[in-house]
Amino acid sequence: MTPDIMDPPRGEAVRGGGLSLWRQIAQVLEAEIADGRRAPGVQLPTEAQLTTRFAVNRHTVRRALEELSRQGLIRIEQGRGSFVAEDVLDYAVSARTRFSETVRRHNREPSGKLLELREIAADNTVAAGLGIRPGARVIRLERLGMADGRPVTLGSHYFPAARFPGLLARLRAAPTISDALAAVGVSDYRRQTTRVSARLPQPHEAALLHMPRNRPVLVTESINVDQDGAVVEFGIARYPTPRVQIVFET
Repeated sequence: MTPDIMDPPRGEAVRGGGLSLWRQIAQVLEAEIADGRRAPGVQLPTEAQLTTRFAVNRHTVRRALEELSRQGLIRIEQGRGSFVAEDVLDYAVSARTRFSETVRRHNREPSGKLLELREIAADNTVAAGLGIRPGARVIRLERLGMADGRPVTLGSHYFPAARFPGLLARLRAAPTISDALAAVGVSDYRRQTTRVSARLPQPHEAALLHMPRNRPVLVTESINVDQDGAVVEFGIARYPTPRVQIVFET
């Protein structure tokens, strides 16, 4: 983090006047965000730096940051600091939902990070989603999806291993899931069902999605089928509510 050359001299908060110090600090930072001096995604100065700038104690600064977070103007990431909130990404769910296409529609650059790819035994939830027996072999792919380098989805994708021999190797080599499925004979697929719920993130989810643990994640369970209606994929995705909202398109 480079020094913030825009910060005014220390002692900027004005005591008196009937307005609490933490609220004064919140208003100053809010004004800097509103006029573009602090762009979306940019990290704010540390609590220690703000304490020096405004000549107040750390508790007062923390109260101001919590208020800005409550308003949705910033996001506080445990262990990383505070960041100006980005515009919310509308993640469209339709008959043909594709991550890269959705992100590019918002003039953002999609990218991804492979977290896990291996064959496992299906638990009851995965087996029900794929329409197979519990314990049957499935291919699990876990991937972190990003827009302009910021995490927007943590997805777990499951495929029936018996139906798609060779898919594991294809997923390792292909740039997208669609390309890998095409290589094993699935030329196209569509979304059959999507179930949405919300909960607080697990610690590893919050860390991967760069979000606070006291803000909920949206969770989708989805089933994709081929042109004959046979299930090809069951997926569970988690989206950080500070940056993503789900939009259903008909």
